[in-house]
Amino acid sequence: LDRLGLSYLALSRSGHTLSGGEAQRIRLAAQLGSTLTGVCYILDEPTIGLHPKDSGMLIDALKTLRDRGNTILVVEHDEATIRAADTVIDLGPGAGIHGGRLVAAGSVADIVRTPASVTGAALSEPAGGIPRSTRPDDRREITVFGASANNLRRIDVGFPLGCLVCVTGVSGSGKSSLVHDTLLPTLLRRTGGEKDAAVNCDRITGAGHIDGVMEVDHTPIGRTPRSVPASYIGCLSEIRRLFAATPLARQSGFTPGRFSFNLEEGRCGSCRGQGALKVEMSFLPDVYVRCDDCRGRRFNDETLKVRYRGRTIYDVLEMTFSEAAEFFSAIPGIRRAAEFVCRIGLGYLRLGQPSPTLSGGEAQRIKLAKQMIRPARGHVLYLLDEPTTGLHLFDVRRLLRVFRDLVEAGNSVIVIEHNLEVIRSADHVIDLGPGGGDSGGRVVTAGPPGEIIRQNTGSRTAEALRDFLDQAVGDRHAC
Repeated sequence: LDRLGLSYLALSRSGHTLSGGEAQRIRLAAQLGSTLTGVCYILDEPTIGLHPKDSGMLIDALKTLRDRGNTILVVEHDEATIRAADTVIDLGPGAGIHGGRLVAAGSVADIVRTPASVTGAALSEPAGGIPRSTRPDDRREITVFGASANNLRRIDVGFPLGCLVCVTGVSGSGKSSLVHDTLLPTLLRRTGGEKDAAVNCDRITGAGHIDGVMEVDHTPIGRTPRSVPASYIGCLSEIRRLFAATPLARQSGFTPGRFSFNLEEGRCGSCRGQGALKVEMSFLPDVYVRCDDCRGRRFNDETLKVRYRGRTIYDVLEMTFSEAAEFFSAIPGIRRAAEFVCRIGLGYLRLGQPSPTLSGGEAQRIKLAKQMIRPARGHVLYLLDEPTTGLHLFDVRRLLRVFRDLVEAGNSVIVIEHNLEVIRSADHVIDLGPGGGDSGGRVVTAGPPGEIIRQNTGSRTAEALRDFLDQAVGDRHAC
């Protein structure tokens, strides 16, 4: 457990309180203690929640299992893990309908030499240095005094406004305790009118500088198949109005509600607009099977007779956002919404894709797209927890552009993150630690990325960032 960066866990820690990455590494630790050979171990993003300086420990553990005569298959986006692999299998070239093909296979050098590989292009591009900060000159900030949630040691922390702030530190250092258990609930109470509210801290100052706070998390945007991305971001209503305005719809007396999943008049009566029927399993999770009556098309035959530019409402919902941006190019509201979704790297999603099928990272980015399509008034503080989870190296750079757009629109962004590409691009870094659990809960260093690198504070994040900047260019040239 110590080798895998989990030494901070208490022996009495309940299993349900562990993150997915922690649970996966615990199972890996159990295998390290065995002497099995000839086993194929399959891991899905084991670096989630792992500090960059601890990635080396994980890679060494995987190599130990390999050297015993086992096979290790890892689904991963982490650059260090990819570079450590004996063989890389790169799928793509894009996502969704644009993927599903074998782009390249072989060593990292083989991947880099493959022109069609987006992964190879990302690995070969120089990391660059520290970007110039866009932090405003007025130095407005929100300051938390005496934060004491969980392992926080009554620390005082300042969060600069009008910029991108990264909260970093090893696993268990107190990042979530500071942001989610202290800053967020206190600000929600303040913006709700409770001026004296302070959650897990003595007091907070500077809350008056913001007009609202929004947590953009990994929770699903909907829990039933009737919930779809197009309705969440708000463009489905305008699509329904377009269908209701067609000659056949007007002749038949159809209103926009006719093209909704939620009204009985237009949807399939058997599946109630879900396109599938839920089958309850006694001792297993419920499953959905395609509706035989509508054949998964969600609507009844009368509704599907109406066409807009030759497409039924079902056909439109089967479009990807990339296709919708082109198909509705003459409709500014729909085109703009689809283009924002494409901009954050989700152009492969279908407009009518059931929300429960979206990953946590996809749900988080859809929420960001919604905010950018219909931005809130005033200065909003956005809080995100590891938004790069599940993101390709190329998509991380897209996400950074989204953060910059939010900041340039007069907002603030605070992210809990381990990704060095995001950390180096931040305007301000707050590093907690130095360790996890009882060894954490303190502010190790704080300031712009370039400044924390120059400081001699013993920050593991600063050390990892320094190594990243010093070695990345050399590694890429070597490839």
